[in-house]
Amino acid sequence: MATMTELSPTAGKTKHSQDTRVDESLVPKKVLSFRSTRYGIAFIVHFCNFILMAQYAAINISMVAMVNGTNHQSQFNGSTESLPLDALGGSNDAPNSLPAEAPVYDWSPQTQGIIFGSVNYGTMLTMAPSGYLAGRIGTKRVVGVSLVASSLLIFFTPLAADLGLAFLIATLTVQGLAQGSIFGGQHALWERWGPPCERSRLCTLALSGMMLGTFTIIFLGGIISQTLGWPFVFYIFGGIGCVYCLLWFVLVYDDPVSHPWISVTEKEYIVSSLPQQLSPRKQPLPFKAMLTSLPLYAICLCSFSHQWLVTILIVYMPTYISSVFNVNIRDNGFLSAFPFIISWVTGILGGQLADFLLTKNFRIITVRKIATFLGSFPSSVLLVALSYLTPDYITTMTLLIVSCGLTPFCQSGIYINALDIAPRHSSFLMGTSREFGYTAAILAPTISGFLLSQDPEFGWRNVFLLLFAINLSGLIFYLIFGDAVVQDWAKDRKLTRL
Repeated sequence: MATMTELSPTAGKTKHSQDTRVDESLVPKKVLSFRSTRYGIAFIVHFCNFILMAQYAAINISMVAMVNGTNHQSQFNGSTESLPLDALGGSNDAPNSLPAEAPVYDWSPQTQGIIFGSVNYGTMLTMAPSGYLAGRIGTKRVVGVSLVASSLLIFFTPLAADLGLAFLIATLTVQGLAQGSIFGGQHALWERWGPPCERSRLCTLALSGMMLGTFTIIFLGGIISQTLGWPFVFYIFGGIGCVYCLLWFVLVYDDPVSHPWISVTEKEYIVSSLPQQLSPRKQPLPFKAMLTSLPLYAICLCSFSHQWLVTILIVYMPTYISSVFNVNIRDNGFLSAFPFIISWVTGILGGQLADFLLTKNFRIITVRKIATFLGSFPSSVLLVALSYLTPDYITTMTLLIVSCGLTPFCQSGIYINALDIAPRHSSFLMGTSREFGYTAAILAPTISGFLLSQDPEFGWRNVFLLLFAINLSGLIFYLIFGDAVVQDWAKDRKLTRL
């Protein structure tokens, strides 16, 4: 009688035979050219993330110019209500320097909080579903359509604000849904484009575009608002996004096999480097096994703790600099933006370093944990130290630059670890871990704002100590339970008739 026996392609191998050192046969013997097609794909995603982050932060940067002078400090979720207006680098007549045609709205701090939240809630809802969808129908369509939608909605945001608060909130919510799909959907590319020994550099090259976008919008947003009017922040970055969508649909392909211009040598190299990483068959998601996977929990919890750190740096760095040094808006914009250009550089270099270590026979999990440690622990320690030091311009800016500059190392750690433990489900898992981590982007400003408003004297110290505790907890959990072995539930299982 015929029986059905479930076989695994890795049957008979021990856990440590796949242990996570990269097969030396897959390691390139010479320096790889940035002119290769896979690096071209990474650069295209890099600029997509640049546009994404600029569009995402446009409302935050423009809010100072959109509201009247009495509400400038409220964009920080109540965190600066105890500070005088000039501590934020502006004055009550700041809006008067704007072009006459730029409308100004009388929105309360609570209303502004709802506006900011509408983008964040929308973004969080679609990260995991878009990752799953991209794994099924391809990143090209999911991210491309989402980028079109986000760019059009950004372009029409000034019109939505003129039509009323309800229209603006609805527009930003849908925009958040589109942007969340870009965040979550892009990771499926590296399932089929990223050889194991190059994933760190390819992924970090793509993700570092977010840092460049953050630098650009912080640095140029205020200048554009002052010279052309705040609506042009949305017009410019919305228009850039619409034009870039055309390039995206022409140049991006979901895998090297379908790419019309890739060389035969490069195609064979990529395909041969992923022999047992993927299956041509679409497999259902093993939700029950995922819910009991400690390595997956480690990725999610550490993503949450690291996102808390990143959120504090992005949201509160301008406030902290203003409260300590009383600089004007333009100088504050430059000082707040400069650390992110350093982050952009270190993010790219971090990926190069991670893959270099893999070529030296470091285990993959060792590299992931080193990168995660460097991107988390030193940054949180420096911020705690900052709260105990007497404010000094050079010392403060040095600590902020180093702290912000180290955070992108995690791009070579927790943020691509799902590619190691479950390659064929990685797009969904990377979207899920991002979504879980992104809850910190909602909680961190709210809790930190409360701490600052309750204790004006030691508020910053409390914010940084809480950040350190959360960051350290997530990091320790990841260092203990993090793994880079393909999990049993992520292996291809075939039914064979005996």
